[in-house]
Amino acid sequence: MGSEGRAAPAPWRSGTSPEKDRMERIETHLSYGGRQEVWKHLSTTLGCEMRLGVYLPPQAPQRPRECPVLYWLSGLTCTEQNFITKADAQRTAARLGCIIVAPDTSPRGATVPNDEAYDLGQGASFYLNATEPPWATHFQMYDYIVKELPMLVEAQFESASTRLRSIFGHSMGGHGALMIALKNPDRYASVSAFSPILAPSRVPWGIKAFTAYLGEDRSTWAQWDSSELLAQATAKLPLRIDQGLNDEFLASQLQTENFSAVCERANYPLNLNLHPGYDHSYYFIASFMEEHIEFHHRAWLR
Repeated sequence: MGSEGRAAPAPWRSGTSPEKDRMERIETHLSYGGRQEVWKHLSTTLGCEMRLGVYLPPQAPQRPRECPVLYWLSGLTCTEQNFITKADAQRTAARLGCIIVAPDTSPRGATVPNDEAYDLGQGASFYLNATEPPWATHFQMYDYIVKELPMLVEAQFESASTRLRSIFGHSMGGHGALMIALKNPDRYASVSAFSPILAPSRVPWGIKAFTAYLGEDRSTWAQWDSSELLAQATAKLPLRIDQGLNDEFLASQLQTENFSAVCERANYPLNLNLHPGYDHSYYFIASFMEEHIEFHHRAWLR
């Protein structure tokens, strides 16, 4: 069905470190002159097999260590497939010459804890490091995204810049992208989000997840909450948020207006774009994906 299986991808793959041998390509599709691939590997951080989508632009073979890497974090229930098949990010990434990496949203597998609800367990990591049983053994997504994943990507793909990284995401992944960037402003050139959960410590999705993963002591939650982190931030990254005003979760889960007020009090520049009529779906994301990638591209050129 258009997949080229595991045919040798010599121009797209390189590296001599042991990390390279940990990854196995399981899908590849020609897209806008580049390649949309899916890879799997055994994560030492999460203790399970993980999958990730990687888009390599057509410029990649001729640009060793020069292609900026944009990390995408998806929302509740998603896998790597949602973004790579629905967001139409490949077209703009091909034009601007950037790599996009879209990992799965959580550890998965028969030995990984889970919950019957969609908003806890597999598919609902909230991109933090869990401290409570049974989650702590596997749910270390913060360390995976910040440490292990870039190491693997930069070892596997010789075109990947080790200097220019940015991060963005949607909903739970928007929370993850903002939280990770605010905690690591030296690692990312910019950050953006679609419909992010901006104050997880104070909304139902976040309270449920934080209680399970971090425990009842709410004093430990602030380090994973973007509103709390931004209020204390000293470094200021380029920050963009797009929010649909017909989003069914806007009032109850996302806290966009309150986050904007936090930014104003902290004198933290925020590029906030409110869109009448748009909802929480990938129809919304695809409509403004080009603008987000261009936003990050401008940050890379600074």
